[in-house]
Amino acid sequence: MTEDEDPYCLAAGESAELLTGHPWRRFAVLGDSVAEGLCEPLEGYSELQWADRLAAELRATAPDLEYLNLGVSGLRAHEIHATQLEAALAFKPDLALVVGGGNDAFSARYDADRVDRELTAMITALQEAGAQVITLGMFDVSASPAIQEWLRPGLRQRMRLLSERTAAVAERLGTIHVQLTDHPLSTDPGLYSSDGRHGNARSDAVATAVTLRRLKSAWS
Repeated sequence: MTEDEDPYCLAAGESAELLTGHPWRRFAVLGDSVAEGLCEPLEGYSELQWADRLAAELRATAPDLEYLNLGVSGLRAHEIHATQLEAALAFKPDLALVVGGGNDAFSARYDADRVDRELTAMITALQEAGAQVITLGMFDVSASPAIQEWLRPGLRQRMRLLSERTAAVAERLGTIHVQLTDHPLSTDPGLYSSDGRHGNARSDAVATAVTLRRLKSAWS
């Protein structure tokens, strides 16, 4: 199967239908490897990483769109806040994507309250500066076949908790929330890369479709 044939991906011409006339001109991305883009290539699917592809799709109908991706692999939520928020605010985005907490949740010492505080601080600062903010409930990477079986139950519990808590923060603060954790493919082992921590190109293609459809509902 290729991306063009994949029922969970964008149909031909769908992106233009969703985004033509969108209001955004300055798109900033803050986060970890999900934001930076470390998905594994997969034949038949775009090699563009998720955030880069969002920018490309936004730019296709608004060629003057400016894009800044500050994502750095391996960062925890407090590190994203400490190292990326200032630069993001200086960019003066009208749309910002904030992805964080996944690296926190990989640890058995995951502090959900702290992650909530860090996400809240970043989201509110960006909103107060005039940006609409996208948040993310991540695919459940505990389904990756590269995860050792004995680690799977605890990781699943923490990833689900992160998703639930992030959704609650999103609802409270009024973000554009993209929920992938309960997507029909979230527990499909074929969605994940061989490193056991990231998705493959199909996961980014699916995430792009879900995100663009959610963006449409936020401005139309």
